[in-house]
Amino acid sequence: MSLANEVCLITGACGFLGERIAKLLLEEEELAELRLFDRNIRPEFIQALEASRDRTKVTVLRGDIRDPEALKGACRGATLVVHTASVIDVTGLVSESELHAVNVKGTQLLLEACIQENVSSFVYTSSIEVMGPNPRGDPIRNGSEDTRYPRCLRFPYSRTKFQAEQLTLQASGGQIATCALRPMYIYGEGCRFLAGHLEEGARNGDVLTRTSRKEAAVNPVYVGNVAWAHVLAARALRDPRRRGAVQGNFYFISDDTPHLSYSDFNLAVMKPLGFRLRERLPLPLPLLFFLSFLLEVAQALLSPFVKFTPPLNRQLLTMLNTPFTFTYGKAQRDLGYSPRYCWEEARARTTDWLAGLLPKCRRRVEERRQP
Repeated sequence: MSLANEVCLITGACGFLGERIAKLLLEEEELAELRLFDRNIRPEFIQALEASRDRTKVTVLRGDIRDPEALKGACRGATLVVHTASVIDVTGLVSESELHAVNVKGTQLLLEACIQENVSSFVYTSSIEVMGPNPRGDPIRNGSEDTRYPRCLRFPYSRTKFQAEQLTLQASGGQIATCALRPMYIYGEGCRFLAGHLEEGARNGDVLTRTSRKEAAVNPVYVGNVAWAHVLAARALRDPRRRGAVQGNFYFISDDTPHLSYSDFNLAVMKPLGFRLRERLPLPLPLLFFLSFLLEVAQALLSPFVKFTPPLNRQLLTMLNTPFTFTYGKAQRDLGYSPRYCWEEARARTTDWLAGLLPKCRRRVEERRQP
């Protein structure tokens, strides 16, 4: 079932994933209107959508997910909401109160606005991190939605995403049907984490630092495939024949990207640019955990006087060094999802984007070296 004549609102529409969903909807569907809601509107992105305005009305709404009146106005007359807006933080740079205000309270306010304005379908972008890994580093290999796992969420980000996901799924029923998608680590053009690794590698003479053991396999997912899964989820919720089976459920979203550690994945997309990867961790893993513990203690002691964010913490080390992979079988069955981009194309697109960033990275490295 298509989304023809729907009025769709995307929150976080100018973000890494939101942009791809917006572009894909304009390419694939003849919507009555596409509303782009974001606190930071990028003019160059809006200009790139001009070619599609002849088929679909595009409305740009600058607003904050914490503003209930802005949300009510954005939802008025909408039939479908795709909620991607969130704050991502795995290092402790963002306060837990801000994470809760945006990720949890913002989602609650949006759901309330949807119910008040009679929005009938709601797709929430969750995260693999609502599953774990737990602090013990218990592995999951080819897990599914039925996998039982002793969850213990240390990251405030993980906790707030899980709370928001639960709010979303519990709201489903009656007037509104909701579902949540749990993508793996999302990569592709525009991924700020990959851009950061690229710049760090350029500073180190085109050598990438190993932060995860080779055997700690994960399965990243290409942003284009995650966007496609959102379109399919929206279609399923709008289809009377599938709505009942999909609503109230969450789905893991992965693709055919090889199962690699985070560090080996970075090498896979940067090796064509001449980068190498260190064979070993900078220190034995137990020692890294101990140093991270000391840094966390220092952070706690200094917190009344100065904001200090350690570059590494124990939970991040656990995440980087725990085998954690999931299949997309349930999304395939219920949503009709299969990856739109194969690994070879996804890697080529990502590497080409990184190649475009590399000259700027090298210039910045040279500028820092100059006296």
